[in-house]
Amino acid sequence: MTKRQIALLACTATLAATGVGAAVPASASSSVHRVKPGESIQKAVDAARPGDTIVLSPGTYRESVRITTSHLTLRGSTVFPTVIVPAVSPGDDPCAEAGNGICVTGSEERPVEGVRVRSLTLRGFAKNGLWARWTDRLEVQRVTAESNGTWGIAQERSVRSVLRHNTARNNGDAGLFVANTVSEEAGATDTGGTVISHNRVSGNRIGITVRRVRNLTVDRNEATGNCAAVFVVGDESAPRAGAMRLRWNHVHDNNKLCPKTPRLPFLQGSGIVLTGAEETLVAHNRVVDNVGASPLSGGIVLFKSFVGVHNERNEIRDNTVLRNGGADLANRDAGTGNTFRGNTCGVSEPAGLC
Repeated sequence: MTKRQIALLACTATLAATGVGAAVPASASSSVHRVKPGESIQKAVDAARPGDTIVLSPGTYRESVRITTSHLTLRGSTVFPTVIVPAVSPGDDPCAEAGNGICVTGSEERPVEGVRVRSLTLRGFAKNGLWARWTDRLEVQRVTAESNGTWGIAQERSVRSVLRHNTARNNGDAGLFVANTVSEEAGATDTGGTVISHNRVSGNRIGITVRRVRNLTVDRNEATGNCAAVFVVGDESAPRAGAMRLRWNHVHDNNKLCPKTPRLPFLQGSGIVLTGAEETLVAHNRVVDNVGASPLSGGIVLFKSFVGVHNERNEIRDNTVLRNGGADLANRDAGTGNTFRGNTCGVSEPAGLC
């Protein structure tokens, strides 16, 4: 080793020892705020700074919580349940007034970044258990969202999210919902690689809905007991919805009956449904025992969107699709470039897709 190399090594060691030029550890300036039942979660959130953690003791909390500060963690007990339910009177909190349990909200100019919500139960809210808007790298893990009026865990205009190991059950619409925007018609937005993985969705109208978005992965989820398991929704707007990956999901017995709405026919027995999507891969899923007589019933179904836009250039391969009615694989669309290969199935519509 030359003298110059020795000198550089000594200088580097000195800088590391003194902390000069090194990243400050997150724990150096972060705080933990502990909240007990009967105390205000919102007060702790408002007092927290980026990097802080709010820890909720086991028990029931009657309030809604609005998070607008980046890099916060809100978590409950990992051993005994921490449950958040609606307050008797919502007061003047906009999250509560909208009927939501937890709101993580930023703006187009300043998205809320790096928020983590973990190990909570969100139950009985008029609208959504968790609602996120204009977020970046939101993580929602081991959250149970149940018996909420619309969506269990939902987000719009957000990127690089991770929704993992959650349970969404018995919600009025979708258990998990990811969209470009819910307030206007607009083209699909790029989620930057949002991941919906290892969740269990049951008893909802639709287990998982991804609407007018691109660049997203839905993998290793279990969907059962819903009216429809997974919906990929697009329309005539540009850019088109698509460029997604739906892989290794277990979709079974989604035979609950839901009445029609102004946008959709009645739902029952729908596994994975693509409407108006492009360039999406549906692979290695197990889709079994989903039975119904809706136009959208079947194991894996391609159906033109309800404004007449066709699916194009989607790849359906290497799935196990059995005992679904009216068909295991159903291409009820006139779109071009959709391919079916390597699937294990019994009945297809039209014949020859198995």
